[in-house]
Amino acid sequence: MFTTSMIDVAQDLGIPCYLFFASSASFLGFMLHLPALDTQLAVDFVDSDSHSGFIVPKDSAVELIVPTFSKPLPPSMLPSHVLKRNKDGYFCFLENACRYTETIGIVVNTFLELEPHAIESLSISGLPPVYPVGPILDHAGASRWHPDGAQQQDSIMEWLDQQPPSSVVFLCFGSMGSLEGPQLREIAIGLERKLDLPGEYTNVEAALPVGFLDRTAGLGIVCGWVQQVRVLSHQAIGGFVSHYGWNSILESVWHGVPIATWPVYAEQQMNAFELVKELGLGVEIRLDYREDSDLVVAEELERGLRRLMDGEDEVKAKVREMEAKSRMALMENGSSYKSLTSLIQEISCRIQGSEVKY
Repeated sequence: MFTTSMIDVAQDLGIPCYLFFASSASFLGFMLHLPALDTQLAVDFVDSDSHSGFIVPKDSAVELIVPTFSKPLPPSMLPSHVLKRNKDGYFCFLENACRYTETIGIVVNTFLELEPHAIESLSISGLPPVYPVGPILDHAGASRWHPDGAQQQDSIMEWLDQQPPSSVVFLCFGSMGSLEGPQLREIAIGLERKLDLPGEYTNVEAALPVGFLDRTAGLGIVCGWVQQVRVLSHQAIGGFVSHYGWNSILESVWHGVPIATWPVYAEQQMNAFELVKELGLGVEIRLDYREDSDLVVAEELERGLRRLMDGEDEVKAKVREMEAKSRMALMENGSSYKSLTSLIQEISCRIQGSEVKY
């Protein structure tokens, strides 16, 4: 999604070029709509704040109409690089987005049952055909190459084996996500009030409230890197507080674990908006959190955790239904199975030199 310069290489070699889009269909729609959005909003909002250079001020009352979202999108949901038009990151987004339509087709890691509105809205004239072939998951995870390996993860799984089903909440902010000390202390206080938490990590005591590890010993585990897919697959996991990266969402849906929203960077705020406000598959802690946001205080986290772990909550029921649909999508005659078959047939026809009619 950010290597569209390869389109030129494919053209030079006479090779059909497809785009693999690793995020959601809704975000793909936003990227395809960004050139028009840039033209539409630049006149009104460029230089409206010369210091920050927002294309749209993130606290603006303006709501954006993006076809792949069924509801108007608040500016606070946009990626930080898109909000700040005078930064290089924005033009990287825009330059890549402008080239998506030069490809022959777009393969997306999603499935029809999860994003029906977004996928349907992409089936319009003038766009390359879109092939939703997900969920594509790496079930082995990073255990094959991470320096901690699988061995150190066994103690985590052994601890989970001792917990009742659906009793544990899992907090993880992705391979690139991190939080400052004050925010970490608020998390610890919120967890101590609601749930149960402990120790593997280097000098974690310095970042946590005094006495926290002693008070919560035996109730949980504070650790560094973990095998996320392996943890989510465990029957003891009842909820997931996530940065809302798209891979994490698909992994959680696959295992039927409801997710609470704590986006940090990239398109994660948009993912959170879609899952909570449009699909009803997420529990809101904060939708628009990012690096420069106010702290998520302990009370906010506590409220979100109580709902997340409520066995009767409707979000939990919806996630369980989507778990079954995600697996059916990959089976023979499932939606993603059919989409992948169509893609293979299209590529085969091109190899044989015949045109494909849609």
